[in-house]
Amino acid sequence: MKQNRPVTTFSGSDLCALSARKAVKLLQSGEISTSELIDASQARTRAVEDTVNAVVTTCFDRAREKAQSLNQLDSTQAGWLAGLPIGIKDLSAVSGVRTTMGTQGLADNVPAENDPIVDILENKGGLVVGKTNTPEMGAGANTFNAVFGATRNPWDSRKNAGGSSGGAAVSLATGEVWLSHGSDLAGSLRTPAAYCGVVGMRPSPGRAFGGPKLMGFTAEGISGPMARSVGDCALFLDAMCGYDERAPLSLPAPDETFQSAVDQADPNIRIAYAPTLDGFGALEPEIEQIMRSALEQLQGEGARIEEACPSMEGLNDSYITLRAMTWAALPGRAPDAMQRHFKGTLAENIEVGRQLTIDQVLDANLNRTALYHRMREFLHHHDVLACPVVGLEPLDVEIEFPTHVNGEKMDTYIDWLRFSFLATTAGLPAISVPCGFTSSGMPVGIQLIGPPRGDAKVLAAGRALEQVLDLGTGPIDPFLRHNTG
Repeated sequence: MKQNRPVTTFSGSDLCALSARKAVKLLQSGEISTSELIDASQARTRAVEDTVNAVVTTCFDRAREKAQSLNQLDSTQAGWLAGLPIGIKDLSAVSGVRTTMGTQGLADNVPAENDPIVDILENKGGLVVGKTNTPEMGAGANTFNAVFGATRNPWDSRKNAGGSSGGAAVSLATGEVWLSHGSDLAGSLRTPAAYCGVVGMRPSPGRAFGGPKLMGFTAEGISGPMARSVGDCALFLDAMCGYDERAPLSLPAPDETFQSAVDQADPNIRIAYAPTLDGFGALEPEIEQIMRSALEQLQGEGARIEEACPSMEGLNDSYITLRAMTWAALPGRAPDAMQRHFKGTLAENIEVGRQLTIDQVLDANLNRTALYHRMREFLHHHDVLACPVVGLEPLDVEIEFPTHVNGEKMDTYIDWLRFSFLATTAGLPAISVPCGFTSSGMPVGIQLIGPPRGDAKVLAAGRALEQVLDLGTGPIDPFLRHNTG
């Protein structure tokens, strides 16, 4: 059953509705100017922010100043952005711009230097125009914090936008920016992409610079591209990637650009479909029906779909341990004056990390290695593994997390995010691509997980699905269902 996108409006400018790739081409040819795009972004941000609260700190004047030095940069680089305005998640420092990480202890923090990922993007011609909202320290899949409040879903502003890159996803869906930086540990860019009808990719560890600069050897929490289409996502990944000595796990840029892989996408692909990941995750029947219908449409164009899944043995405990280590090592080392403001779920995460035993750490690393090899061998026979991003549509923004999914009790506040654990734990690339809409008109994303360093394969599969479904990638007004309930 082919699904159509709900009827939407977009009152922003034609410039805001451009794809990122088209905007870059027009910038390179001189048909539009950087100042025009900055002005368009600023006007759109002013128009929608009272409704969605996505870009919580703006820096348009800084972007205009940076634009003056664009001609000093190497415009031949893969992923050259040519002066395109972009958003940066409020977990990453932008020099001279308020960077809070969503916590009261950093409410007035203005860093003097960029985080490396921001340096990389600015050196590729990206112009930062704002910081996007995140839950406190990036903990949680509902984007709210005590500094800025909640970010709302543009498809229904009563609903949550997902997290932790919720502000990034909304800024794209509403046309405030053309590309927006995200990061991902428990689906932090995949979930908001699915909930807001955009594309979010968790690349291979090291592909998009890496994770927090204080933990250069982590492979769990990493940066990634978010965009309104798979092609734009590939452009942003090309801009992010490349070896940098400040990131010990960073990988050299590939010989072929990721945009090339997208441009050569072919629906004749092999997909393993695992709607519950062998019983590992819970999902609502409507979500499963929408994903299955999408894959059937792709199958009608030549794809080979098989329901199959390797064992997920050891995945949950391994992921929980690795995640807890991250929280204990980063926010858990913050000064007490900062930690006393932390919300309860974040404080609990830190305490779990502090109480880990050495055997738990050893088991996590042994089990993740075994899982990696099972997935590696499994994906010799399939191009990607398809599964949900999350198992239900967005809840009301006031609800921090669901307690049940399809009648199944969620024992912890991250159990409903279990579909995100696999790619993170096994170190595999994964992408969330829109695949349909619920009966209430909310977007649904499907997750495609690829083989080790198979970023190009994941992007090509995502583009093949995007082409077949033809759901549209244009931005929307966030007023459609505002206060209609």
